[in-house]
Amino acid sequence: MALPDPSFLPEEHLNNSLAAHPKDYLGGSQNFRKERASSPTLAQTEHAYVAVLQKHVPLLPATARLDGASVLQHRKRKQCLKTQAWHWRQSPVHPVVGMWIIAFYLLATVAGKEVCYQRLGCFTDDPPWSGVPGRLLTGLPDSPEHMNISFNLYTRETGNNSQVISAINSSTIQNSHFSLRRKTSFIIHGFGSTGKKGWVVEMCLLLLEVENINCIAVDWHEGAKGTYVSAVNNIRVIGAEVAYFIKTLQKIFRYSPREIHLIGHSLGAHTAGEAGRRIQGIRRITGLDPAGPYFEGTPPEVRLDPSDADFVDIIHSNAAHFPAIGLGMYNTTGHLDFYPNGGSVMPGCTDFIPEMKQSDFEVIIADATIIGGCHHSRSHEFYFESILHPTGFLGYPCETYKSFESGDCFPCSQEGCPMMGHYADRFPAKLKRVNQKYFLNTAADPPFATWRQKVFIKLSGVKKMRGDINLVFHDTEGNTKEYEIASGVLSQDQVYTKYLDVEINPQNTKKIEFLWNKTIFTLLWARLGAETVNITHGEDGHRSTFCGHGTVTYGVPQLLTPCEKVTGYNCSVNGS
Repeated sequence: MALPDPSFLPEEHLNNSLAAHPKDYLGGSQNFRKERASSPTLAQTEHAYVAVLQKHVPLLPATARLDGASVLQHRKRKQCLKTQAWHWRQSPVHPVVGMWIIAFYLLATVAGKEVCYQRLGCFTDDPPWSGVPGRLLTGLPDSPEHMNISFNLYTRETGNNSQVISAINSSTIQNSHFSLRRKTSFIIHGFGSTGKKGWVVEMCLLLLEVENINCIAVDWHEGAKGTYVSAVNNIRVIGAEVAYFIKTLQKIFRYSPREIHLIGHSLGAHTAGEAGRRIQGIRRITGLDPAGPYFEGTPPEVRLDPSDADFVDIIHSNAAHFPAIGLGMYNTTGHLDFYPNGGSVMPGCTDFIPEMKQSDFEVIIADATIIGGCHHSRSHEFYFESILHPTGFLGYPCETYKSFESGDCFPCSQEGCPMMGHYADRFPAKLKRVNQKYFLNTAADPPFATWRQKVFIKLSGVKKMRGDINLVFHDTEGNTKEYEIASGVLSQDQVYTKYLDVEINPQNTKKIEFLWNKTIFTLLWARLGAETVNITHGEDGHRSTFCGHGTVTYGVPQLLTPCEKVTGYNCSVNGS
């Protein structure tokens, strides 16, 4: 039902000017003025209310006028105030309560600051952009000109070079190698980084090796090199620029947003989210360790969330998880959220992650000008390697990392497991629900890929002795990886079980060997062997069985071969 149009403001204040006095917002009919005059309580409340407004609202003469976007802004505020005051006068609520409702409403409408930029619209620091839990920051974004934003196109025609294209001058797109027949990926860097060299350019070039696409490296290094807080504010303009670019492709070239994939690291992830908030129908957004400070726990409008694209996948690599602090988000924020190695601390990284209160960390990071970190960068490194090793980043559906390590979600179900990284969108159940958690382990060094296997070993030889038992995997290229299965007192009567994250693809495995080592208390002539070794593959639950054939002395590898008789099927090294 439409609200009545309240008309109690003097006509001279319905133009572009502000009210000459806060009381003008309440003016009202003759009956209302009589009621106010005859009610001491109402008059006292209004007096206090006006005192508050005079302190916070700048008073302008009735003839004062505003220019530009401020005209529409103040007109909207005045209309809202008129409507609120009309409801207050009609409401049975106690006059004192009603008066303060209007007071707080008015203060909320004038408290925030605002800046407007051509093509992009206006940006305010009103909630939820500031002043909400987890985001008690202030400030407004810099202008696009100050940040010197550029869109650098890479295609198979450009080679290692790029072409600078602009939505403002659409002829640069028309005259470039941008093809409407290809899909397009935008890659957006984060705080303290650049889009003109480094991982962003390397990502584009690698993508072009495997797919014939348009790859656009978004550079906003001028807006990302100040303090962290200023960069947090600036991504709103960057996101608006990306959205404007996509709208230009859509309107002028009839290019569908469903052909577009946004890939953003850290603040770049939330930049992609801002673009997705502004334009509907983007096919996919990948968040590479989305920045945590000033985003964790905030409303969806502020951060990347599943509604920003048809499909949103996340890689968490430096999540802030008490008591350790981190640069990334811990909570789920996509359709599929991957937590490699638990999502906070990455193997192979030696930089120290301190333990402190989150509030203390936010104080430190607010003035930070250089933020890096091996753990935080692992997310885009994992994505890079997943392009070449898709099956080596399989995510398992578990509620916690501890549950994953215990094998509670091993092996994958019949619907399969998603591949973290570039090929996550191939998972059939990716849109079944939002906030799906997946865990995996990676290697400490590139290419980081691993294949999860469950190993059972039954020994032969000495009934009981001390030492350690290991499996050695060999691939077709001559690489070897050794994994310890058990150590301490070893017995024939026990089956030794362990989950391994093997760095050699089962499809490329040439041979597997059993190896044991003695302790100083082990008899020199002791012999040990693997009677049987069962390996269950996490991807599909397929089981391979190997036999050791006899025993060997310590330090001598024992070749494992497929056992001759296995119920139901013949075994081989690769499980085929």
